Formats: sequence, structure tokens, C-alpha cells
Amino acid sequence: MPGRKLPDIVFPWSSNLAYATGVLATDGNLSKNGKCIVLHCTDLQLIKVFRACIASSAKISKTYHNGYGKKQTYRLQAGNVQLYRWFLTLGFTPAKTYSLGPIKIPNEYFRDFLRGHLDGDGSIIGYVDKYNTYKNPNYIYTRIWLKFISASEVHISWLQNKISELTGAHGHLWKTKKLLAHRVPMWTLKFGKQESILLLDWMYYNSDVPCLHRKRKKAEKLLHIERQYSLRNPTRQGVGRPRVLYHCELVT
Repeated sequence: MPGRKLPDIVFPWSSNLAYATGVLATDGNLSKNGKCIVLHCTDLQLIKVFRACIASSAKISKTYHNGYGKKQTYRLQAGNVQLYRWFLTLGFTPAKTYSLGPIKIPNEYFRDFLRGHLDGDGSIIGYVDKYNTYKNPNYIYTRIWLKFISASEVHISWLQNKISELTGAHGHLWKTKKLLAHRVPMWTLKFGKQESILLLDWMYYNSDVPCLHRKRKKAEKLLHIERQYSLRNPTRQGVGRPRVLYHCELVT
């Protein structure tokens, strides 16, 4: 006799669940068996945070099957039929990489979702630029960019519009070239310095939000450097982007 079907649940939104939704939109997927939430990535801490955010006790396994077969990766397969069905109502589908569209996220939790999106497939890029110090020792600048990527044009366009609606930061969207003939092109959403600072402050709004620690530390380091330079040189003006990046210190 087949077991009784579990009732559908509308899970209450929280910072943790919104963050997990952002990670799922990038590094995760829903299995075809109709009950498992799967996350596969190279960062063990991200997998542990994601597992805690969805209140799962599933085992984390090691694997090398990340598309290249060389780097150690980790895999979480969490069986939760009710959470699986709830994710379907948000706009997720199995094998969603190229077909993902808008995700139904309440505005008040969108910054948590975006932080998860950043930790999954995004990048914080920054360095200290001393290119023009030969003109003036005070010509030291922090260069900061945020990048979000997706294989789905519909999803990344929605992400850009939602960020613009809630923060005023618009960024620049473009399609990257295919590196290999059998792969599809990726879409990149990139934000310049001032918009990146705005978004970083907005996403990391307190000290205990779920996040990938190494990215948060990098963000905090860049913002600290920028504020220190601004305090020492409150009237400094930009001198343009250098054509060649000499005398630059990468921030990691």
C-alpha cells in the first residue's frame, strides 16, 4: 500500500531560507526524483552553511565530478519532499541551468537571496591601485567590482532589474564568449565601484547573516581600505582608469 502523500507547506521566509534560495539558484539544483535538493561545489563551508539554512542533517560527500575531474568538490543531497515542492512554487525546475527565470522572493529578503547568489557563482574583485603615485603620493585608489553570472539570460536580466528596482544600482550586462564549442555562453552582470560599495553594504547588513566567510572578509577588507583612503583624502578626485595595471596590490 503506497504511503500517504505529505501535504504541501508554505515555508515562512527568513534570512537563512532566502540565502539558501540564492545559493540554489547558482550552484544547486532540484533532482529529477521529485524529492531531493542537491548542491555541488568546491567550497566545504558554503555547503555547510547551505545545509544549516535548510535545516538538513544530510551527509556531505566528496567527489571529483565537477566537469573537469581534477579539483576536490563536495556534494550535498538533502531529501525533503515538502521543501522541494515549495522551491518549485518559487520558479525552480529540475535541470534549471539554462531555463531559470525570475524567482519569487519577497523584497525584504532579496538582499539575502542576492548574497547567496554572490556566494554561489558571483565574484568580488578588488585591488589597490598605485599607478599614479608618481604624480602624487595621495593618488592611491581602491578598485572594486561585483560580478554575477548565469547561463540563463532571462534570469540574469530579472536579477539586474530587481537590483535596480530595490537599490538604484543598474550595472552592465553582457554575454561572454564560449570557451569551448560544446558549451553555452554565459551572461555576466557587473557593477562598478560605487554601485559595488552600495551593494556590499546592503547585503552584509549585520555580522551574523549567513554567508561565505572568505568573500565577506574580502568585502570588509576592501571597504575598510576605501574608507581609510577617503578619510585621509576627503577631497580627492579620480584620475581615470589606468590603461596598464602597474604597482597594484591584489586584495584577497
